[in-house]
Amino acid sequence: MFMSISTTGTAESPATDLGFLLHKHPGKVQRFGTSHGEAHVFYPEAGDELCTAALLLDIDPIALVRRGRGKGRGGSPDFALAQYVNDRPYAASSLLAVALRTVFRSAMKGVCEARPGLAERPRPLRIALPAVPANGSGEGGGPAMVARLFEPLGWQVEAVAIPLDEEFPEWGESRYVRVELSCATVRLADALQQLYVLLPVLDGAKHYWVAPDEVDKLLAAGEGWLADHPERALITRRYLSRRWSLTRTAMERLELARLAEADDREVEEIDNAVDDTDGSEPGAAHPAGAEPAEPAEEAAPGAAPKQPPLAEQRRTAILAALREVGAARVADLGCGQGELIGALLKDARITEVLGVDVSARALSAAARKLRLERMPERQAARVKLVQGALTYTDARLKGFDAAVLCEVIEHLDVPRLPALEYAVLGAARPSAVVVTTPNAEYNVRWESLPAGHVRHADHRFEWDRAQFRAWAERVARTYGYTVVIRPVGPEDPEVGPPTQLALFRVGTPVEPTAPTAGSPVSPDPAAAGGSTAAAGTTAPVRTTPEGGEPR
Repeated sequence: MFMSISTTGTAESPATDLGFLLHKHPGKVQRFGTSHGEAHVFYPEAGDELCTAALLLDIDPIALVRRGRGKGRGGSPDFALAQYVNDRPYAASSLLAVALRTVFRSAMKGVCEARPGLAERPRPLRIALPAVPANGSGEGGGPAMVARLFEPLGWQVEAVAIPLDEEFPEWGESRYVRVELSCATVRLADALQQLYVLLPVLDGAKHYWVAPDEVDKLLAAGEGWLADHPERALITRRYLSRRWSLTRTAMERLELARLAEADDREVEEIDNAVDDTDGSEPGAAHPAGAEPAEPAEEAAPGAAPKQPPLAEQRRTAILAALREVGAARVADLGCGQGELIGALLKDARITEVLGVDVSARALSAAARKLRLERMPERQAARVKLVQGALTYTDARLKGFDAAVLCEVIEHLDVPRLPALEYAVLGAARPSAVVVTTPNAEYNVRWESLPAGHVRHADHRFEWDRAQFRAWAERVARTYGYTVVIRPVGPEDPEVGPPTQLALFRVGTPVEPTAPTAGSPVSPDPAAAGGSTAAAGTTAPVRTTPEGGEPR
């Protein structure tokens, strides 16, 4: 099993810098033990203008059988037919990927202590792999698969199918491909990480059991390139040996990483819809949809029955609004752990529910709470959970009778609100939109909430009634809706209700346009103890891949 890496250079930046990057001296032949044989590193050529490093992996077939998974359940077809005579010593596969990580560990991390900064510099690279298995398994193998995997990463690909026998061309081509990859500017660390992931993907089979920690390995090696790769689903599925549960977990985390990178935020900032706290302490981060606890009061004889929890009153108000507009197909945007979806599914008039949330953890919790896996097929066909960011236009949101933003807008920074407004009311444009948000004036009635604090640690702002009305009326005018504002919960004569609801309905049709710099935005919520983002600032509208061209 053989691979070579070549680079070119000049007198100022000699090609022999490759030795510093690989941490292997060009004047030596070095040998390294692996669990399945020995790896040899040597330099066929080392000069200022051209330097080539070669990795030769000498496989021990007996060690491969003893330590591999070739026997019993889950064994690779290659081993099932011939445990000791197979292509593993000759064709680049997961064995070579593991050898890369063993021999070039520091190079893959982008570490070069001897020459600080050298590992960060892109340089021209050419990688040759004489024999690579490119198994299609119904997914289009051969040279075409090599191109699909490497060209989106900026590589020029030369891939030629190897014939079964050159003397008998009528026998056709084998499953092996001769591959040469070249790129004018690429970091060596990135190239090695890509090979580490894509060699097993091309082979379609691993020589070891794929455990849950392989998801972490995939995401670590794919950082910075896999989330945006057009074939990320194929790569994830084949790298994880088509283990469905692991593939789903990896895809959710990749989508979350992609959204976080697009918004220039950390993953933890947007995957926070599931709180680890219970909200029982004053000032704690209360679970999504929960409110700070009020002191319990004993009901006097003959007194009115105790009010249900505010979260329940909120869902009741939303369901009433949906019935009012006759909605049958509803999108729950920012669905969290699925409380509202559960209530929607109990209404026989609701024929379809789409739950959207940016948090993979929240969607997993929603699936568990709704018991989707145990739900009858007919009932399960009514609901679908998808991951997405509401500051992006998304074709999946179009065509619904109504969309619900239940306690969602206050979790966005004010400059991002115009993007959400356009994505929901401008691009998706359902017939009705229901929005609920806390009434900041009512916060003084929560005895467990310290003065000046918002109800949830992730709230970027909380509006009073005037601010919410001003925002709702401006958005309605902008996108051709009418709007009515309604109270939710017991209405205090001084500070109003704890929650405020806006029901938007399509009014005079207008041609929606994306917000531009200088467009009016939401009232400054600083007075309500929330975000202090400056009014008059807008955010560019982004799109998911499903949503088409960026606006």
